[in-house]
Amino acid sequence: MKLSLAYLGPTGTNSETAALAYSAWLSDSQQVAATLNPHPSIALAMQSVIRGEADRAVVPIENSIEGSVTVVLDTLWRSPKLQVHQELTLPICHGLLSYADSLTDLKTVYSHPQALAQCQQWLENHLPQVQLVPTKSTTDGIQLLKNEPTAAVISAPRAAKIYEIPLLETDIKDSPDNCTRFWIVSSQISDRGSHLALAFSLPHNAPGALVKALEIFARRNINLSKIESRPTKRSLGEYIFFIDLEGNSHDRQIRDALADLAACTEVLKVFGNYNLLPIAG
Repeated sequence: MKLSLAYLGPTGTNSETAALAYSAWLSDSQQVAATLNPHPSIALAMQSVIRGEADRAVVPIENSIEGSVTVVLDTLWRSPKLQVHQELTLPICHGLLSYADSLTDLKTVYSHPQALAQCQQWLENHLPQVQLVPTKSTTDGIQLLKNEPTAAVISAPRAAKIYEIPLLETDIKDSPDNCTRFWIVSSQISDRGSHLALAFSLPHNAPGALVKALEIFARRNINLSKIESRPTKRSLGEYIFFIDLEGNSHDRQIRDALADLAACTEVLKVFGNYNLLPIAG
């Protein structure tokens, strides 16, 4: 059996590292071979699954420093097909790649917005003079470095080896415990796993509307491991609530909770059950 895995490329991104780790797990534990297909954005990687061009996508969902990757949440909400199947967590390192001789020579730093945000304090303390330029991925700016001796890219140290770029700094992240959760999503139904992902919108913005929804889980002693709101993009003050909880959709208390939740929400979407994979970076 072979699977195609979509992810945010090009070569050397943290998403590729996650895809490689997941591919190795598939080979070792499932005897499944995987081919890796890079895409220029996270949204396009997910769209390739929706269109049937890839079997699964490996996408970042949350970073311990910067929080959720909102494009993943928004794409899940808009798509009727995508389901979350598995989760893996990897430690993230951010090196500073450049042909410059020293930090004082730098005028520009390129990287993905998430990486720039995860290194914000370091950049403010060590490179307050530089212009920060967001790119589609942590490796997109590398091709610019040969023609810009005063530029640097924040990327994984692995990318420095792949592209043979000097490392000015090995790791500039703002926290020693910088980790990112990655979800493996596909268009197949996912009803196995220890955790459940879902989202809902409320029929009206009224006092106690959200409390009423959340009490459904509290009454049944269901643990919510994460809750986050995103704007509906319809009107200011209207939100979609994304929830991760512990439990399986086949459990009696989870089934009853989802039935009650459907009765008091405008739209309820269940993104599927998923397991936490024992993959170490």
